[in-house]
Amino acid sequence: MKRFHEQYIIDEKGQKTAVILPIEEYEELLEDLHDLAIIAERRDEPVIDFDELKKRLKENGIIQD
Repeated sequence: MKRFHEQYIIDEKGQKTAVILPIEEYEELLEDLHDLAIIAERRDEPVIDFDELKKRLKENGIIQD
C-alpha cells in the first residue's frame, strides 16, 4: 500500500480539521475513486470468459493470432 505524505491542519483544540496532500497524490486518489465508481456501475453487467473475449477481439480485428 502506498504511503501518503499528508499534513494536517488542526484547530485550537488540536483536532485535525483538514488535510494537505501533494497534488500528485491527490490526483491519484481522484483517479482511484473514478476507477472504483466505474467498477460499481458495471457490477451487474453480464460476464464473458477469457476465450470468448479473445474470439470477439479477433473478429473485430483488434488482435491477431
